[in-house]
Amino acid sequence: MSEGLAKTLELEKVEGGESDHAQESVEYQGWKSMPFVIGNETFEKLGTLGTMANQLVYLTTVFHMDSVTAATMMNIVFGTTNMTPVLGAFISDTFLGRYTTIAFASVASLLGMVLLTLTAAIPKLHPSPCKENHQECHGPTSSQLSVLIFAFFLLTIGAGGIRPCNLPFGADQFNQKTESGRRGIASFFNWYYCTFTVAVMISATLIIYVQSNISWTLGLAIPATLMFFSCITFFVGTRLYVRVQPEGSPFTSLAQVIAATIKKRQVNLLELPDKELFDPPHHSNLVTKLPHTDQFKFFDKAAVITSKDEIKSSGEATDPWRLCTVQQVEVVKCFFRLIPVWSSCIMYYIPLTMHGTYVVYQALQTDHRLGKSSFKIPAGSFVVFNMLTLTIWIPIYDRLIVPQLRKITGHEGGITILQRIGVGIVISILATTVSASIEKHRRDIALHKPTPMSSLWLVPQLMLFGLSEAFSIIGQNEFYYQQFPENMRSVASAVLLLGFAISSYASSALVTIVHKVTGRNGSRNWLAKDLNEGRLDLFYMMIAGVATLNFVYFIICAKWYRSRGKANGAEPKVFLEGKE
Repeated sequence: MSEGLAKTLELEKVEGGESDHAQESVEYQGWKSMPFVIGNETFEKLGTLGTMANQLVYLTTVFHMDSVTAATMMNIVFGTTNMTPVLGAFISDTFLGRYTTIAFASVASLLGMVLLTLTAAIPKLHPSPCKENHQECHGPTSSQLSVLIFAFFLLTIGAGGIRPCNLPFGADQFNQKTESGRRGIASFFNWYYCTFTVAVMISATLIIYVQSNISWTLGLAIPATLMFFSCITFFVGTRLYVRVQPEGSPFTSLAQVIAATIKKRQVNLLELPDKELFDPPHHSNLVTKLPHTDQFKFFDKAAVITSKDEIKSSGEATDPWRLCTVQQVEVVKCFFRLIPVWSSCIMYYIPLTMHGTYVVYQALQTDHRLGKSSFKIPAGSFVVFNMLTLTIWIPIYDRLIVPQLRKITGHEGGITILQRIGVGIVISILATTVSASIEKHRRDIALHKPTPMSSLWLVPQLMLFGLSEAFSIIGQNEFYYQQFPENMRSVASAVLLLGFAISSYASSALVTIVHKVTGRNGSRNWLAKDLNEGRLDLFYMMIAGVATLNFVYFIICAKWYRSRGKANGAEPKVFLEGKE
């Protein structure tokens, strides 16, 4: 361990002594536990990404499914995988806690990968190879299909537990009530995403190469082995982990506030003094006491003490579905304050989703040889340039740029989290505009010159998108973690994934609409199968225009947003000036 990290740990312990009494018994190991947390995360991502990245090819070549059936199955698997983290987050934050949820989900993922590997290794678990000229190809039997689906089911359970919990679990290892702890969390988010990009690069190159060119059994066994190491790494670090225990369902409390607000909708809140609100002493060891705020004031009705409300001798409300505490109301306000910012970030994902799809088609219609050599870069591997930018930029930003910005702004993260997200959105707009310009250049060359454009022209736009993710995606992860109540932090990670899922559906709908509208009455279809006959550049410019409008919407949401814990009369977080 470096001297700097050792000092950080020592400072954390000293500062931790000034924290609340409930936190004094907790010994935060901080960076000491990171080799196990990040090691678990890296091996897990290598395993899951390496397993799922090439599944469409596996289903069509080994299980002899037609492309439509294989695509439908994988769409269902990916869609379910992005939705189950919401359920996993609920179970984690309500019943099991993040440590137990990750442990259970990791074992489920390992079993799913082993079972999937067996479908390739054992001849009876997959269809027989096709005979000459592919004239006799038999699809999977019902038993073979059942084993395959059960393997996907286990992987989905694993993703549902791991994805919403591993990021907040890592952040739990730092004491956020100390300056060193908060800096540690910010740095952890950067390194967390860096390991993710490394995993994507290895999966998109080495593992896919082994699966497609050497052996499916070996290509699936490697990710399964990596997942085994992920489990081992996680459990070895058990004695160092801080385990935050759940304190009941946050969703029940949210439902109680909404129900009580509806029941008391006739209550007049004009000039209502705070003393008439139900605000008993706060005893939670997990959730921070929140001050009363005036945003979403109609929810205050749930905490108004009326003649019909009764309070037990213990200080609790007799009917919690009619009378809620100020703390419950403020937690609900936190949730609803996040929705506008979250919705603006959903629109941010659309350029990333679109570009991730169409850059493959662009690469296919270029000269994708590496320089003058005969080696051709696979069209599906161009994402490596995006990930490579992330991998190089994150350490530079975390270790060099943030300390310098911190001296200028006085802010722990160099700039505010909302500013970081905004910078990422602006870079995505620039990247989409550059994509349009390069696509127009590619198309002009294809139509008027004998040799196609070099695929390396696509690298600048990929690097810009990688830089955009380094700012915005990492910023969103940290933003949701900090601004969600402590008992909903697994939900915070699930919310990010839910945004990705919604943006995927929105992107599909947008493509369908543009395809139908631009191809109407014999006019040129912007998204023609042959890009030389379409106008993908105009489509990119349209996406850039939508992203620009979304940035204006984001600025409005960011300026309106008030950080969790800001009381009445306190200055809200200001996006442009970087105030907390």
